[in-house]
Amino acid sequence: MLGKLRKYIITGLLIWIPLGITIFVIKLLVNLMDNTIVLLPPAWRPEALFGFNVPGLGIVISAMIIFITGFFLTNLAGKRIIHFWENLLDRIPLVRSIYSSVKQVTSTILSSDSNTFNEVLLIQYPRLGVWTICFKTNDSPKIFSDATGQDLITVFVPTTPNPTSGFILLVPKDEVKKMDMDVEDALKLVMSLGVVTPERNAKITTQRSE
Repeated sequence: MLGKLRKYIITGLLIWIPLGITIFVIKLLVNLMDNTIVLLPPAWRPEALFGFNVPGLGIVISAMIIFITGFFLTNLAGKRIIHFWENLLDRIPLVRSIYSSVKQVTSTILSSDSNTFNEVLLIQYPRLGVWTICFKTNDSPKIFSDATGQDLITVFVPTTPNPTSGFILLVPKDEVKKMDMDVEDALKLVMSLGVVTPERNAKITTQRSE
């Protein structure tokens, strides 16, 4: 009896915990975007115009702002504004460092021809014989390869269960094993503490990562 009760409870938790977390994250993102409504003048807000709040209007406004910004900044006048703005930020020491780093990371990830985080790799870390899942972020700068005399790549080793944190390693290419595994499957493995494994058997290639 107790065994069946435990089974039912675990089964229920396996359904509700992922669902609850998913709803929580989506609600958090929706509320965050919906708060862009405060950018409108008070007289233009839905509660002033219609007498009640319009759920989701902030999301529409956010999408419109992003689209209009992208459309405007792709022309010559927009590029001049970007150049002026970045020159202004470049004169502020702390802001300059944060802005340039965030912009570079964002540009790399959103670039259509970027290979960032598109490759799942295995490396021996923290010691020989122990394998760790990681993601290729880039080829390492030449200065590091020249200093070590090895052809290196930069990899990101995520922490579990939160893969948004982690650390980078510079690893020799010939010591990396490339996995024929989707990034999504690898992230599921990390986030689930290794409980959720890929539905199909991942293949390992011993050739050097390109």
